[in-house]
Amino acid sequence: MRLAFRPPGSAAPRGPLRLLAVIAACAALVLGFLVSLAFSAAPAQAAPLSGNDISWPQCPTSEGGSGLPLPPDSAQFVIIGLTKGLPFTTNPCLSSQVGWAKSGNKPAHGYAMAAFPTAAQLSSYKGRGPWSSATRAGQLSNVGYAEASAAVSAMAGASFRPPVVWIDVEPRTAQPWPASTAAQQRENRLVVEGLMRGLRDAGFAYGLYSFASGWAAITGSWLLPGVPVWATAGRLDYPTEAADMCTRASFSGGHVYLSQWYDDVRDYDMSCGSYAFTNLPMPGSSLSGSTGEFNGDWNNDVLARVGSTGQLRLYPGNGKGAFTAGTTIGTGWQGMSALDTVGDFNGDGYGDVLARDAAGALWLYPGNGRGGWLARVKVGSGWNGFSAILGPGDFNGDQKVDVLARDATGALWLYPGNGRGGWLARVKVGSGWNGFSAILGPGDVNGDGTADILARQASTGELWLYPGSGRGTWLSRVRVGIGWNSMTALASPGDFNGDRTPDVLARDAAGNLWLYARKGNTAWFPRTQVGWAWNSINTIF
Repeated sequence: MRLAFRPPGSAAPRGPLRLLAVIAACAALVLGFLVSLAFSAAPAQAAPLSGNDISWPQCPTSEGGSGLPLPPDSAQFVIIGLTKGLPFTTNPCLSSQVGWAKSGNKPAHGYAMAAFPTAAQLSSYKGRGPWSSATRAGQLSNVGYAEASAAVSAMAGASFRPPVVWIDVEPRTAQPWPASTAAQQRENRLVVEGLMRGLRDAGFAYGLYSFASGWAAITGSWLLPGVPVWATAGRLDYPTEAADMCTRASFSGGHVYLSQWYDDVRDYDMSCGSYAFTNLPMPGSSLSGSTGEFNGDWNNDVLARVGSTGQLRLYPGNGKGAFTAGTTIGTGWQGMSALDTVGDFNGDGYGDVLARDAAGALWLYPGNGRGGWLARVKVGSGWNGFSAILGPGDFNGDQKVDVLARDATGALWLYPGNGRGGWLARVKVGSGWNGFSAILGPGDVNGDGTADILARQASTGELWLYPGSGRGTWLSRVRVGIGWNSMTALASPGDFNGDRTPDVLARDAAGNLWLYARKGNTAWFPRTQVGWAWNSINTIF
């Protein structure tokens, strides 16, 4: 919030009360114009609601605020800041502002500030979350989770249980985001991911507040189409700018539910379209580069088909290198000749499955984020000419899920996803791939932010890492294992042990299932057994 989080002492100079009244009156006229314009543009919908967001600047100066006015009685909703400008702080008059909203029967959301941790915060909070603290990626994710926990604690102290908590991600001079390199932007995403998961685990739906240039600088224009958006126009450059934010593509690709603008007195908000400031659905998991998160708990899972019955079973991962008891989520899958989890292929925020039937038709089974799916959709035909189909995630760097397919000649083809459950024109990205007996799309193995491929050489059992370039091509391959021909099945659900590094699952001839956890770019931790009697399974993905 530009106004709500102006540092102490930097508020705009106050003029006479008459000037304040004039400014407020002008703002009311602008708001009325915006609302009437939006209403006239969509006569079939109810008029947009108008409200305000507030935080510590609206606290009395005696409580550390700036003494700015609370919203007028005409405000139809309010969004209340939980912090005093930075994570791990609390809005000093949160309780009184919550009480004010309740007494006026004004529906309220909350918002929490996100920030990159200081060295002291990283040291204090790196282990206070669901991820392993053995890696820097896990540590940063845990700090974001702790930021969410602090906000949840503040809400509990104020007896405030809003249906939605918005995550404010914007540049700041105090505790700035490091954003000069792509690697720093990826680390910033980890913090935001941790905050999202922390709110989710506490039972709060969430969305994102930012603006295009700020979001681009901090996250590298991270696309999160399944996460709701509260967009800000800042200071209005023209009267309809805030209303226009409702219909423009958002900074993150998510649906815009609220629009904001501000002046020297208040932050103003309006609802977009038919949204009536009601509850929002819980977004799907947004784990970076994950293709294996299927039930919405932010832990990667394993899917397996029973050979004798065609049952499809979900084995939910626990985020610590193991899974809970499998449950049957489908029957009749013996008719499918290829299966893979591909990530969010249709852009709704939930992990999906691609399946090829005996006739060569390719079907998309859209995940519902709860371990099941919506109605399947046919997305291709003639796919029985391919001997391998896999989902590597985003392989060409456009932040949309892609598919790789190997044909009978050994040519490898990239089918770039369009983010809506379809494809762009295919591109040949390799030849001679018929020498591999297994090809996996585990995600970003070497930590450079791009999707990679693992492939097992049929003649030697060597396992090769093909690092993706992020442009739909490869860098020089690296051998990462030998003797893998003893394994009868290979799969990669992504990060399975919670250290934010992709892992591999392998079944041996005796039916034992082993976890090979990655250790750096080219090594593995000692393998651990995670399953027994898996010989009845004919497909693991």
